[in-house]
Amino acid sequence: MSEWKETTLSEIVQIIPGYAFQGKHFGDNGTFIVKIKDINPPYVDLKSAQKVDLAYYQTKNLDKYKLEKGQAVLAMTGATIGKIGILREAEEVYVNQRVAKIAEKDGFNYKFAIYSISGADFQTFIQNNIDSNSAQENISATSIGRYPVLLPPLPEQKAIAEVLSSLDNKIDLLHRQNKTLEQMAETLFRQWFVEDAKEDWEERPLSSIANFLNGLACQKYPPKNEVEKLPVLKIKQLRNGFSDDCDWATTEVKPEYIVENGDVIFSWSASLMVKIWDGETCILNQHLFKVTSDEFPKWYYYLWSKHHLEEFVSISASHATTMGHIKRGDLDDAIVLVPGADELKEFSIIQAPIIDKIIANNKQLKKLVAIRETLLPKLVSGEVRVKF
Repeated sequence: MSEWKETTLSEIVQIIPGYAFQGKHFGDNGTFIVKIKDINPPYVDLKSAQKVDLAYYQTKNLDKYKLEKGQAVLAMTGATIGKIGILREAEEVYVNQRVAKIAEKDGFNYKFAIYSISGADFQTFIQNNIDSNSAQENISATSIGRYPVLLPPLPEQKAIAEVLSSLDNKIDLLHRQNKTLEQMAETLFRQWFVEDAKEDWEERPLSSIANFLNGLACQKYPPKNEVEKLPVLKIKQLRNGFSDDCDWATTEVKPEYIVENGDVIFSWSASLMVKIWDGETCILNQHLFKVTSDEFPKWYYYLWSKHHLEEFVSISASHATTMGHIKRGDLDDAIVLVPGADELKEFSIIQAPIIDKIIANNKQLKKLVAIRETLLPKLVSGEVRVKF
């Protein structure tokens, strides 16, 4: 470790706050700009990114605000301050105000620098250095640059980055594979039950093909000790996974309220979604359905639930309440088509392996992410060394 030296983030990267593009120049055509909402860790997500007409900025030198593939950005204001995303696409992209571009400096490994700020220590540093005196919490580029970094020699920087990049590539590959598998499953479902549906197939309510078990008011089931407890699955966790601030409940609940990796979960309030749970074992909270069936295969009730989701979202939005939701009666009104037993068996031969592969990938992802989260702080601190 004697060859490692203490330095700061500003010594190994450039931290460049984005440009104040004007909203009146935004439109459907033009060049992508990255705002805070487009940072979806660990990546930049351009799906809903706005575009700006650069013709209005011809007299400005915007080169330093251009984001290249593989470069990272960081949120400088708001509730998600400190979150980091990397651009994966080879698109022309510029960085908007309130977002900082993290650019390379010669003589340092860029990926190592990004990994150095990808852990919990950096987020703690950000929270401890927020300027709370303004109308909106923010942090300056100068403050970000003071983050202390323990820097190994360049060859070891590269070796550490390669180890972590290998893990990230495997994680990304599994995510992309699952996205493709989901698309395949939905395309086949649409072909069978929408485009080529048979008139003699039975019509039944969605509520009749599966059991939609509503979760518990878990605050009534607090842990009795530190051993016999499980995290509580709420809407937030269904969307984002568990964090350190999650709630806990006792394991002394009926077994049907325990959620395992691979279970189908339906959020029927606020943020409506249908998801194959990809996290750890947990307790089902209210406002969530655990969907199961003794009569039909998982792919069937999962895809029918997803098929009706847009309709449910519309129903939820029409309710004049502070929190949109659907009722069990809406499950009764949603119609599904039931093919004959032989046809359902033929469909299952194709669909079941797709869903099984998604679940298997999710379990592998969970292991890889755990390995990454364990290794990253140890590698960038020198606690664990790599050969180089």
